[in-house]
Amino acid sequence: MAFAGALAMPRSSLASLLQNPQTPVAPSPSNFIQSMRNAGSTTPIQTTKLTDTIYLLQGVGSNMVAQVGPDGKLLIDSSVATAAPAILHALDKLGPRPLKFLINTHWHFDHTDGNAALHLAGALIIAQENTRVRMSAPQTVKLLNISIPAAPTAALPQITFPETEKLFVNNDELDLVHTPNAHTDSDIYIRFVSGNVIHTGDLWFSGYYPIIDQDSGGTINGMIRAVDEILAVADDRTKIVPGHGPAGDKRALKKYRDMLSTVANRVEKLKINGQSLQQVIAAKPTADFDAQMGHGLMTPELFVTVIYNTL
Repeated sequence: MAFAGALAMPRSSLASLLQNPQTPVAPSPSNFIQSMRNAGSTTPIQTTKLTDTIYLLQGVGSNMVAQVGPDGKLLIDSSVATAAPAILHALDKLGPRPLKFLINTHWHFDHTDGNAALHLAGALIIAQENTRVRMSAPQTVKLLNISIPAAPTAALPQITFPETEKLFVNNDELDLVHTPNAHTDSDIYIRFVSGNVIHTGDLWFSGYYPIIDQDSGGTINGMIRAVDEILAVADDRTKIVPGHGPAGDKRALKKYRDMLSTVANRVEKLKINGQSLQQVIAAKPTADFDAQMGHGLMTPELFVTVIYNTL
């Protein structure tokens, strides 16, 4: 999970992360969730056309994808609750059809906080079954030092599935595929088969080291497996939307996958050889990637810590 403001936090503000690196806790701003909601009420939605019927929507929180057509509008992820009016306004600009479907890529609040408002606007919510389970109860994300209360009933997915689901909407086939124990235990990616667009959710952080939520069952090897699955169904013309950061293509996602694998292998070898977490961090196994990837919330030190703890 990542957030527009959090990803831009300077490294100096994260110095306390390594005071107890075995259980990393990021220093969060006061009322972190409320801060995001405050930003959501004033941040406009930027719309980028991907195909004749599929659009990228970006504001506060996660990247969203909208599909339009005769069956009505479909949206992937819902940002924060206060962004709902701006989201609906952006969707209205895409045509007269009503919002009919909302798909959540996973349970984290920057992807689901707007669920209730969009459900009340007419959307049927669809997600992997663990998304509903986690949203139905209070959750703690130690990595971000935040606690999240149970979501209201109106925000919970009405349709859930265990592993895969197919939707046939607006003259396209949408494949919804669960990737176990990756960013969380509830992640899915969504593939528009005819549109040749894939939304990865937070399986891909474009331009940043990814957050892996251990408290929600996330693991580094699960992340690598998930990206491998996406690469296997993409081709050189596929437009790929990450959970956060700019959209890209198969080549960009492959570069990200190679980074994940390279760093994980380096950390694993050091761990197998008996190196402590502090020693592995000191070895700087991410050094050749830091200039490009290490300027967000997930500092190189924290990224190594999460990998070490989930191997």
